[in-house]
Amino acid sequence: MGNLTAIFQPWKIGNMEIKNRTVMAAMGIHSPRMVNNDNSYTQDGIDYFVERAKGGVGLIVTGGMAVQNKYDTVEGGNCVLNSGDEFITNSKKLTDAVHKYGTKIVCQLSAASGRTAPVWFMSGDPIAPCDGLPNVWKPEIKHRALTKEDIQMYLHGFEVGAKLCQDAGFDGVEIHAMHEGYLLDQFALANMNTRDDEYGGSKLENRLRFAKEIVERIHAVCGDDFPVLMRYSVTSKMKGFNQGALPREEYDEFGRSREESVKVARLLEKYGYAALDADNGTYDSWFWAHPPVYMPEQCNLDDCAFIKKQVNIPVICAGRMEDPEADEKAIREGKVDAIGLARSLLADPYWPKKAENDDEEDIRPCIACHVGCLQRIFNMKDMSCALNPACCNERAYELKPTDAPKHVMVIGGGIAGMEAARVAAIRGHKVDLYEKSDKLGGMFIPASSMSFKVADRKLIEWYKRQMEKTGVTVHMNYEVTTEQVKSEKPDVVYVATGSAPRVLSGIEGSDSHVISAVDALLKKKPIGDKVVIIGGGLTGIEMAYDQVVTGKEVNVVEVLPEILSKKDDLCAANENMLRMAIERYHIGIHTNAKVVKISEEGVTIEKDGKQSVLPADTVISSIGYTSENTLAERLEDYDGRVETLGDCDHVSNLMGAIWKAFESASQI
Repeated sequence: MGNLTAIFQPWKIGNMEIKNRTVMAAMGIHSPRMVNNDNSYTQDGIDYFVERAKGGVGLIVTGGMAVQNKYDTVEGGNCVLNSGDEFITNSKKLTDAVHKYGTKIVCQLSAASGRTAPVWFMSGDPIAPCDGLPNVWKPEIKHRALTKEDIQMYLHGFEVGAKLCQDAGFDGVEIHAMHEGYLLDQFALANMNTRDDEYGGSKLENRLRFAKEIVERIHAVCGDDFPVLMRYSVTSKMKGFNQGALPREEYDEFGRSREESVKVARLLEKYGYAALDADNGTYDSWFWAHPPVYMPEQCNLDDCAFIKKQVNIPVICAGRMEDPEADEKAIREGKVDAIGLARSLLADPYWPKKAENDDEEDIRPCIACHVGCLQRIFNMKDMSCALNPACCNERAYELKPTDAPKHVMVIGGGIAGMEAARVAAIRGHKVDLYEKSDKLGGMFIPASSMSFKVADRKLIEWYKRQMEKTGVTVHMNYEVTTEQVKSEKPDVVYVATGSAPRVLSGIEGSDSHVISAVDALLKKKPIGDKVVIIGGGLTGIEMAYDQVVTGKEVNVVEVLPEILSKKDDLCAANENMLRMAIERYHIGIHTNAKVVKISEEGVTIEKDGKQSVLPADTVISSIGYTSENTLAERLEDYDGRVETLGDCDHVSNLMGAIWKAFESASQI
């Protein structure tokens, strides 16, 4: 690995000096366990931020705190406006702890969601800049215009909230947000703000007046030297309401274009904003602001680099900035001033220290799945990380050395098996891991083989290195028997023997003309130009996308009324992009359809009582998996502790496999 120097140079936002160019981007953790009623952070919340400060990040931006919750319900507390001395006292515990590690911390202050508000967040009239804007989640709901009195209420909230933050020891505030299509962003966009007063209409300065008055009010009470950042989307990537633009797609911008963004950014600088914390997108194109694995790494860098050339204030770029060497290049070439790390710091809080110490290979890679973070927020659960159960559980899940080392046998070298082995070894247990094949990774090997799953492949390599680093003894090409287990007498046996693809049966031609999704992913047979995938779950749809972008004709057959019906594995941002990709690339979707026959000509399906043939030279079965737990059943009478992990226990997603393995091994 090369020596990273540019990332670890100091820089400034206004008069705030920051030790390096890594920024923890804001992420919402507003749950009762993490946030007090005064909207300060609980001890769990403090531990979460302090762990990232320990990990070496230069600047932390907290999750958005509402300055007023009259129209948006904010779970976990009242708005900052009503907090007073209690907020200051509690927040000082956070800011003092973070400052001990040389990290600066900025509090993000938020207005409201406007048309992006989930229905369950609305505690009053649905509001927006002007009458009639459709709600993102339920377009039949139309929002009403904020009154001038409402705007003054929010301005007062920003003013008071910022002063409370300053008194609590925060180094600045970030305004949420002219970004992602939130309320301030809606005010700025011509197609969402048709007001006829000084806060809207065709004149850009009117549409930015709300943002202008926010920073003026804050500086009036906190002083001009108190840095105020703006969370900013350079472009909206919108084709219309609820219509996002995919990468490399030609389209007419419905929201903020690059050309208008130049004017907006320069005005924000003129108004007194000290930095732009930038990315792209709105809720209509959610996959830009919350890029899933299907998006390219550094997907927002080109637009952020473009806007940096237009202003004299620092620009931070967020959005899959997980690769240290690529980030170093972006800083060194002057494309941006700093990198925004969000989910990467959930997966590995010590990303900055490891990168600075030329230990990038030890960084646990974020795989951009959203399952443990964004999806949990929208399911009203505590945010965490699919790969790192200790995220937001830093104190409870601290790995402590054991007082009584045991012999742990792990049977199966998939992700669940390796996680259990890693955790047990860290705690001081003697661990032997057995894998019957010549590769570690299990079913995650085919799952990670799609063209866009580079991060998944990095995760497998990370786990392999962890086996060596933690001292796990790995036995490859070794199939364990019940007799061996009983002979060696390990104290703990983890059976993590995985799963096998369900077999499509009872259909004419299914034996000779069909390959499993696993065999297709492992490229055991060539894939033709006309592909039919049987099964419209996540694996089937991801495979369809992976094939169609190479120019193949793809049809998906699903017996259920809709594709992607199992929501546990799929965040809305990921689903949003997949569904738009289906439309753009003309993937044929056949729901409520039954496969009748498979032949060399194609797949005969029946829908609504009518049969039709889908031409195919490759037919792939993606109908799920069944647990491989034969060995576990044979060990039911073993005297020691036997536990099943991963798909062997029950077929689940990666988060379920990792979390159970972590929790079990941490308690041996």
